[in-house]
Amino acid sequence: MCEKENRHRLPFLNNGVAQVGLIVEDLDKAVENYWNLFGIGPWHFYTYGKPLVKKMTYHGKPAEYKMRIALSYLGPLRIELIEMVEGDTVYADFVAEHGYGVHHFGVLVEDMEAALAEAAAAGLTMTMDGAGFGRDGDGHYAYLDTEDRLGVTIELIKRPKGRMTPEKVFPPQDTP
Repeated sequence: MCEKENRHRLPFLNNGVAQVGLIVEDLDKAVENYWNLFGIGPWHFYTYGKPLVKKMTYHGKPAEYKMRIALSYLGPLRIELIEMVEGDTVYADFVAEHGYGVHHFGVLVEDMEAALAEAAAAGLTMTMDGAGFGRDGDGHYAYLDTEDRLGVTIELIKRPKGRMTPEKVFPPQDTP
């Protein structure tokens, strides 16, 4: 490997993959299947779009889109199931090209602006992002155009300090 190729080596995978994101046709059905087949849960449901996500872009332009997501864990790995609701998204692009399935590997970053600058310096384009979904207006996700190079999209994730209360939890949790 020549010196020039090493210059933009990215640190994003140094701490491993924190999340695997799958696009599903029916979120409720998929969650029930993961629960019934494997006992994976609880699942926390959110609708990402306005007003929860304050700023959204798609291919560098302001955008409005909406998706329902459910989050749970497979051991230490977070799993995110995504159901498209409306708007132009990288999810719709993926389904049109590949059908439903594994869409991205999510990696955690401390400084989103620095991470995006590193990605741009390495020749990677941000295809979609959203910010402001945490309790304090923090939290930011950004998808990089890596599918052609890696076979999967990389999502940069700056987790919010605190999440909003989920719209629902499945299976329903016992209340004391």
